[in-house]
Amino acid sequence: MADLSLFAGAPPVAGINETLGQWAENFIGVFRQGAETFVGLVTGIIPLLIILLTAVHALIKLIGPERIDRVGEMAGRPGLQYYPIRYLVLPVLAVFFLTNPMAYTMGRFLPERDKPAFYDSAVSFVHPPLGLFPHVNAGELFVWAGIANGIQQLGLPLGDLAVRYFYVGLIVIFMRGIVTETISRIMFARRARGDEPEVTTAGERPAPEGA
Repeated sequence: MADLSLFAGAPPVAGINETLGQWAENFIGVFRQGAETFVGLVTGIIPLLIILLTAVHALIKLIGPERIDRVGEMAGRPGLQYYPIRYLVLPVLAVFFLTNPMAYTMGRFLPERDKPAFYDSAVSFVHPPLGLFPHVNAGELFVWAGIANGIQQLGLPLGDLAVRYFYVGLIVIFMRGIVTETISRIMFARRARGDEPEVTTAGERPAPEGA
């Protein structure tokens, strides 16, 4: 068979065609895998999310939104005994019932000095419950799905991981709430004393001497 290469020592045309064909097949394979993942979501997690959201809304109607609001009002009271309510109970209830991002609106019941700490607690709890309650942050479910896929490939149970993830989240949000509240109080105190330097724009800078 005659050599069809244009240059001496170049690979044959058949080898080049096979390589290009393999590249094309691998390229399409990426999208094929994505399509299979999408079909799995449509037939698996999406119906589950719809059912969970429906059940949660029904539960809110049964309990009554005003009762949930009372927890927020109680959390805004001063005193160390209200720390668990403000940075543990309230963020968990807000994330579970209102989901992300509406959960942050529960901070309206708190004094201004406590709102940054509550937000820090709530925003830190939108991922830990995903293994047990995927409806709380459906838009970022891929974070938990990626971890769960690796755990399944190792042959380990997902239930234990989901529960531990949830428990660790409770500890973290409580600690973050207390730390952020302490920092916020220091910053508010400095602002009240006028210790913070004023920020001036370019147009407000004083003119140099002799100008």
